[in-house]
Amino acid sequence: MRFLLSLILGMWAQVAVSAPVTVFAAASLKEPLDALAAEIGDVVISYGGSGTLARQVLAGAPADLILLANADWMTPLQDAGLVSQVDDFASNALVVIAGASAPDLDLAQLPIALGNGRLAMGYTTSVPAGIYGRAALQSLGIWEAVAPRVAQVDNVRAALVLVARGEVPFAVTYVTDARASSDVRVVATFPAQSHAPIRYVGGVVNERPEVVAFWEALRGPQGQAILVDAGFAQVAR
Repeated sequence: MRFLLSLILGMWAQVAVSAPVTVFAAASLKEPLDALAAEIGDVVISYGGSGTLARQVLAGAPADLILLANADWMTPLQDAGLVSQVDDFASNALVVIAGASAPDLDLAQLPIALGNGRLAMGYTTSVPAGIYGRAALQSLGIWEAVAPRVAQVDNVRAALVLVARGEVPFAVTYVTDARASSDVRVVATFPAQSHAPIRYVGGVVNERPEVVAFWEALRGPQGQAILVDAGFAQVAR
């Protein structure tokens, strides 16, 4: 009986050690993270809006590593003692996208260009691209004019899809998102000074060796090369 119990416990320990790394990540990171996960293996990634993901981890969702597109959402996780090894790992640029055949756009003319159409954006109180976007539009003095035409969605990729399907003429996304679909193109880029710096920040929830190894790979030469190839900017070290 004692031998059988030891055998079962040993098998359980092996299963626990080999459990895949579960990553909660901002939707805009899909292509580079999928590529890195394919190279490393045994990684499961759940994508969504940063605010939603942070709230899920606060509520006890079983993430091993969380990667957000806005540092503000990492703060409550740190305050609750849920994350360690918190660090920035990438940056991005904020743009307006339109259909693949659309002409370039003067941002000041966006309210006129919208006409009766809608501007897709992430939720302006919880999705980082929406938060950055609202700040940028306010900085340019056109938020009040476009606000009634804004269609808010739960993550930046949902905004991309609305343009790709022709359901809205414009969306605010990151420059990297435009590369995910041949049905859209960047028609305008927001000035960097029109919004807070775009910071992708991550934190380890479960300090298993394989989780820490994936986090280190993302911040190291392997992950950084993949991120740069996907159009992300590196952060200063």
